[in-house]
Amino acid sequence: MKTIFLLQALLFSFAAFAQTNKQLPHGTTFGKKPDETAIVNADKLQAFMAQKPRISITVKGKIIKVTKEKGGWFDLDAGGGKVIAAHFKDYNINIPVDLKGRTVIVEGVAQKQIVADDQQHYAGDKQPTKDKTDQLTFEATGLIVE
Repeated sequence: MKTIFLLQALLFSFAAFAQTNKQLPHGTTFGKKPDETAIVNADKLQAFMAQKPRISITVKGKIIKVTKEKGGWFDLDAGGGKVIAAHFKDYNINIPVDLKGRTVIVEGVAQKQIVADDQQHYAGDKQPTKDKTDQLTFEATGLIVE
């Protein structure tokens, strides 16, 4: 008899403390609400920036993963296997892991960073190589779930 009560109590405690996967509704905003008048798709961002190293813009894209909830660190899909590393300007903004796979509209500052081959950097070699790549980073001020 004691074992039956113990099993019931154990099952009840598992059910009571189980976390539910809450879906984020359309229009959920983090930070300030993004301006939705001029939106550029994330896969066209690099071409849109052309020769500009930095630009204030509103981008629409799909979140690949939430790297760190505190500070709002996440990766946006830039198409063609490229990734835009993004984070919030305000470190006090927390975003849930549930954003993975969701399409979002993000407003902020996009910036190109040139990443050179490490060996060339340490050797002091000034010859141009083909290993240099442009990496996009994004400092967000606001995000809205679409």
